[in-house]
Amino acid sequence: MTEEKPERNRKRNFTKTERTSRTPRPYHKRNTVSTQDVEKARAKNRDIFKSSKLKIIPLGGLHEVGKNITVFEYENDIIVVDCGISFPEDDMLGVDLVIPDTTYLEKNVDKIKGLVITHGHEDHIGSVPYLLKKINIPIYATKLTVGLIKNKLEEHKLLRSTKLIEVVQGQTINLGKNFKVEFIRSSHSIPDSVMLAITTPAGTILHTGDFKVDYTPIDGKIMDFGRIAELGNQGILALMSDSTNAERKGFTMSESSIGEVFDKLFLHCTKRIVVATFASNVHRVQQIVNCAVKYNRKIAICGRSMINMIETAKELGYIECPDNLFIDIDMINKYTDEQLVIITTGSQGEPMSALTRMAAGDHRKVKITPNDLVIISATPIPGNEKFVSKVIDDLMQIGAEVVYSSLETIHVSGHACQEEQKLILALAKPKYFIPVHGEYRQLMAHNETAQSMGIDKKNIIMMSNGRVLEINEEGAEITSSVQSGRVLVDGLGVGDVGSIVLRDRQHLSQDGLIVIVLTMDSSTGEVVAGPDVISRGFVYVRESENLMDDVKSVVRHEIKKCEERGITDWATIKSTTRENLKDYIFMKTKRNPMIIPIIMEV
Repeated sequence: MTEEKPERNRKRNFTKTERTSRTPRPYHKRNTVSTQDVEKARAKNRDIFKSSKLKIIPLGGLHEVGKNITVFEYENDIIVVDCGISFPEDDMLGVDLVIPDTTYLEKNVDKIKGLVITHGHEDHIGSVPYLLKKINIPIYATKLTVGLIKNKLEEHKLLRSTKLIEVVQGQTINLGKNFKVEFIRSSHSIPDSVMLAITTPAGTILHTGDFKVDYTPIDGKIMDFGRIAELGNQGILALMSDSTNAERKGFTMSESSIGEVFDKLFLHCTKRIVVATFASNVHRVQQIVNCAVKYNRKIAICGRSMINMIETAKELGYIECPDNLFIDIDMINKYTDEQLVIITTGSQGEPMSALTRMAAGDHRKVKITPNDLVIISATPIPGNEKFVSKVIDDLMQIGAEVVYSSLETIHVSGHACQEEQKLILALAKPKYFIPVHGEYRQLMAHNETAQSMGIDKKNIIMMSNGRVLEINEEGAEITSSVQSGRVLVDGLGVGDVGSIVLRDRQHLSQDGLIVIVLTMDSSTGEVVAGPDVISRGFVYVRESENLMDDVKSVVRHEIKKCEERGITDWATIKSTTRENLKDYIFMKTKRNPMIIPIIMEV
């Protein structure tokens, strides 16, 4: 007799109706989860997620050109991207450099896992020595960028104490528990430029650094579009993209197009050729080298920054040339004009640059003659137009032939125009878009380009220096701000020139200075000697003796009034004298010089 199987083990064939209408078996009690438990778990997960947003804090580079530095913070880990300088504005009298305020990093030094650099331009690496003097952190950069940073650290005697880690394009590194940084090959006006894919638990951020889309780069290394597209398909939380050329429509021309112009200028030229360009534009230098080799010319270099850059680039293999191509600037008299090319700094008409001194006839090594062809392979940076025009005029007055951007396409930008920016937006497909690197109008232009590509206006975040953006898949909001701003470098002084000092310098430059010197008896308060008046930048004393006599009379009168009132406090006497003299001088001259009373006691 066959034993009947239990009902639960017996295989049954249900009809479709039976399957759908069958009453489900109740869960066992140990597997039962209440709605209340589910809600508690969800709330707990939300709290965890909410407390773990990525903070993005730009300390420089927004609403300005240069001084690029951005902080990425997730829980107890911080990484810093770039650390650059900007150059002083016209009203920053005597200032050499402007660097970012890094107080926030100094307060959170224990969290910092590393400084990551996108490329070797000054506006991205110039402040590195000043940051390292305050906090010693490891630096991650590609080969040429490391070489340029080493030069800076040697000048500041920081090379031995700094940890410099060389990375290659395509490499990924882990920084702390929460950051993974991938270096993606990019194109710019300097070799070894990278974009950064910064992966965190909150999502992936793609930071473009400075870039252009160049399909025919000089070194043949095309931007890694495939990797950008791959990351876009995987999901990019936010794209932070270079906005420098966001107002320009179309495409930026390829750097290789400049080679054809150089070739045309070198062909059949019997003059000495002087080329001024940016020291950092290694690809431009390579094309000058190619033409010099083709037309049997030797190359001499002028300008310290140009010498340092070319030596570093040659040493690291970024400039290819015969061994005997470059000659010392002191050797140029041993060659005929048609055998020489001189590469120099000064394409922006900087007052102390080599080209400016050549144009003024002040350069010790190079004397410009009518048998010189001067090529200014750059366009003036906004604000430098007058300086460049002055240099061109001075060169032409000497008789030299001058070729500049208005006459030939002798320069192309290193930054992407609108169509290239659209390409990166299309490949990356970010949820959020953050325009960076540029003045406000440029950020707004990039904002409009992103909207034309279908990015929701609500998902475009307009940042400013010091503001804290907290972001993850759930949302993005600007929550607070940290200390940021600019620190002025004047000679060896860092930060000791502030708004008050600049105001005094402007005051002195506009109206000059008057110093009043008095000697008074400490016991009686009587004037023993003086007042003597010293004028600097106000009036020429020998031609204004009557005014000087009047100034002395006013000072004596004010001192006498103080004596009559019984005022013996030197500070009060100085203040009263200064104010009354200020009013008198303005009434007489409509000028407002700085007045410094000095009282000596005997």
